[in-house]
Amino acid sequence: MSTLAVISAGLGQPSSTRLLADRLAAATSAALGGDAAVETIELRDHAHAMVDATLTGFPSGTFRAAVETVADADGLIAVTPVYSTSYSGLFKTFFDVLERDALDGTPVLLGATGGTERHSLAIDYAMRPLFAYLRAAVVPTAVYAASEDWGGADRLADRVNRAAGELAALMSARPAPAKPDPYDDPVPFEDLLTGRS
Repeated sequence: MSTLAVISAGLGQPSSTRLLADRLAAATSAALGGDAAVETIELRDHAHAMVDATLTGFPSGTFRAAVETVADADGLIAVTPVYSTSYSGLFKTFFDVLERDALDGTPVLLGATGGTERHSLAIDYAMRPLFAYLRAAVVPTAVYAASEDWGGADRLADRVNRAAGELAALMSARPAPAKPDPYDDPVPFEDLLTGRS
């Protein structure tokens, strides 16, 4: 069974960010044939622990469990509200705490919410570079939901289903590469030159 971690960086309760995260998770699970263990992490619940972890360098308690859930997942959905044309500070703090190689090769679907469609480019100029730095495998389609997307006709359905299908396909196509063990002895430089390992 695939494991799918979902990050929601919404501050309100309820929040449109969590609503979008839930819709993306449900669509991805359906695209995987219902064969996915989904775990949603509300970053607002870990705000104090995240600040502590940035100061100490070590996540602890339930926040440590959240970090491990994301690092061990077969796929990740990451959704943030857009503030000042970028992701929220809460969202960035979480990914600052992760080990740099924690998301190596992990399939990721990006989502964001905001007041108007004018901020939709925040996904491309702020979120994608962050996940490129983390060496994650970000799916081509991202989902931005503005306030008007929640009223009346379901304007989000096609985008949600397309993005979820891409994430499910990537999760099914190949397992994420094994994460290196930080305690393994590195290969001596001389052996790299001679081809021995």
